[in-house]
Amino acid sequence: MRLVFAGTPEVAVPSLDALAASRHELVGVVTRPDAPSGRGRKLTPSPVALRAEELGIPVLKPEHPRDPDFQAALRALEPDCCPVVAYGALLPQSALDIPAHGWVNLHFSVLPHWRGAAPVQHAIWNNDEVTGATTFLIVKELDAGPTYGVMTERIRPDDTSGSLLERLAEGGSGLLVATLDGIEDGELVARPQQDDGVSFAPKVLVEDARIDWSRVAIAIDCQVRACDPAPGAWTTYAGERVKVGPVTITDRPLPVGQLEVGKSEVLVGTGTHAVRLGDVKPFGKKQMPAADWARGQRIESGAGFDAP
Repeated sequence: MRLVFAGTPEVAVPSLDALAASRHELVGVVTRPDAPSGRGRKLTPSPVALRAEELGIPVLKPEHPRDPDFQAALRALEPDCCPVVAYGALLPQSALDIPAHGWVNLHFSVLPHWRGAAPVQHAIWNNDEVTGATTFLIVKELDAGPTYGVMTERIRPDDTSGSLLERLAEGGSGLLVATLDGIEDGELVARPQQDDGVSFAPKVLVEDARIDWSRVAIAIDCQVRACDPAPGAWTTYAGERVKVGPVTITDRPLPVGQLEVGKSEVLVGTGTHAVRLGDVKPFGKKQMPAADWARGQRIESGAGFDAP
């Protein structure tokens, strides 16, 4: 089949590579426009755009996929199907109607569980044991289209959103290629999603990531890992924001939010057992081990994080 791939962030690159190496003809790539990046806020192409250019594949960067000029350019490429991974823009029906086999999305959850922008973060935050990826036909309703295929992946106790998404991106790329093979061969038929078990995974905002130390230790552990690397779980000490990396649950009791500072470790009390802080990142500074941060701030045992 003639394919036009749509994707934007790094997590979409494995699928782009897999499609380029497949039996299908990859005739174009759609991605979000160049965006400001770094301290200088220089306009920078997306990871998918950069990889497509390396592969010599034409790249389209519409401000919005409803733009008539973009849709005309897409029609000119005559795609049979448009596979999608984390493109980042809503597709109007006029664009959905262009390829004969529609737009086939690779979504990083086992649908209908965790429809939305942040399925991996919500799976970890809710302490799910298993997640996965699903290929489905895009319709106007959010992530509600009929599904083609699914893969599952166990969530490890030390998984962050970053590490889990990396595995799903690699495994999901194979699922996406297999789905397109099955569509071309006439062996795959999309099946409607179940009505039971629908849940939603909206984008996790910075304000959502603030830690409430009165919650139980396992909930805090899940929250911190879910927010790593972005937006980053955080708390405040003496009014200054501190990002918190993955923690370790201990069997030590400590009052909620209170710090116990040792030579090589820092514990903080929760609603159940204390947790041991890993790396932290004070506002405006580099990431560092929690013990180094406490030493630099001259924090002594008995001090505490601010209440949210």
